[in-house]
Amino acid sequence: MSATQARVAPPESPFRRALRQFFRHRLAVFGLVVVTAFVAAAVFAPLLAPYDPLQTSWTLVRKAPSAAHWFGTDENGRDVLARVIYGARASLMAGVVAVTLAALIGVPLGLLAGLSGGWTETIIGRVADAMLAVPFLILAIALAAFLGPALENAMLAIAITASPVFVRLARGMALEAKNTDWAEAARALGNPPWRLALVHVLPNIIPPLMVQATLSIAEAIIAEASLSFLGLGQQPPSPSWGSMLNSAQRFLTQAPWMAIYPGVAIFLVVLAFNLVGDGLRDALDPRSQRR
Repeated sequence: MSATQARVAPPESPFRRALRQFFRHRLAVFGLVVVTAFVAAAVFAPLLAPYDPLQTSWTLVRKAPSAAHWFGTDENGRDVLARVIYGARASLMAGVVAVTLAALIGVPLGLLAGLSGGWTETIIGRVADAMLAVPFLILAIALAAFLGPALENAMLAIAITASPVFVRLARGMALEAKNTDWAEAARALGNPPWRLALVHVLPNIIPPLMVQATLSIAEAIIAEASLSFLGLGQQPPSPSWGSMLNSAQRFLTQAPWMAIYPGVAIFLVVLAFNLVGDGLRDALDPRSQRR
């Protein structure tokens, strides 16, 4: 082996290339740090929260932020910081669980529609288009009101409302892959449709699914906060950012900190997930991986 050949580095794997591209995106890294901080706060809430989020004290009603209560207290004397930390659990769980359910519903239906064709594709496609024609939040509110006020029902309503996006994504990618040479070769070798979908089509749509899931989590967190604000999500006295904003709207002039901190938490976590989604989109773009 010559010295020139010895100095040739092995080709970089697509995963390492995508990872390198992601960490070159400074805003995406910032978003990942913020998301990690909120996830850590939700997981370790009992260790981080300075007080019990449900503990009331009539001597501490609507106290301004101080050394004892960094974010102040609410109308029942409960520590706002503790409730914001515990509220991260409801919002993040709603976002992750709802989007996971939406993907589990939408991706198989999209693959079925794209690979089957005919009436199956027509019915699934028209139902998905009809759901997408209704504003996301309006449909989520209608479903949550029908199912009843509870965090679990809110997550189910958000999952059903978000599933058409995954149906359309998986259907489009399946239609694109259906007529490729490698798909024709797989069918010629006798692969059944389910194997074609799971082995040949699904791996190729994982990158766009990851991007869509990240962006959908941000949308689901806003939806959960909205449903909780309307009384259709997490039920009091359990802390939720949306229900905290609902309680704070009566005291905006006397105790603005009751609304500021849960509002800032929603803003930061939604912004962070969107930044991570943008970073993933750029990192997983085949054109950027050729650089």
